[in-house]
Amino acid sequence: MKEIRLNAFEMNCVGHQSPGLWAHPRDRSANYTDLEYWTGLAKTLERGKFDGIFLADVLGIYDVYGGSPTPRCATRCRCRSTIRSC
Repeated sequence: MKEIRLNAFEMNCVGHQSPGLWAHPRDRSANYTDLEYWTGLAKTLERGKFDGIFLADVLGIYDVYGGSPTPRCATRCRCRSTIRSC
């Protein structure tokens, strides 16, 4: 019998690969700067029998808002600032 390996993908940002998921009532992605977010994720993956997790990193910022990275860096928001207040 073939084995299936389960690997999670996560980034240290809000909603990179799942736009709009922040609106889900159980979403906690805005807490990515808290240790409890990461330990909770690890515990969930262990319960789900995942084999590993890939933590993607980011050098710098993805884009600019308002012609400059300053507003984005000041609010630490990614795309939420255009949808709802941070």
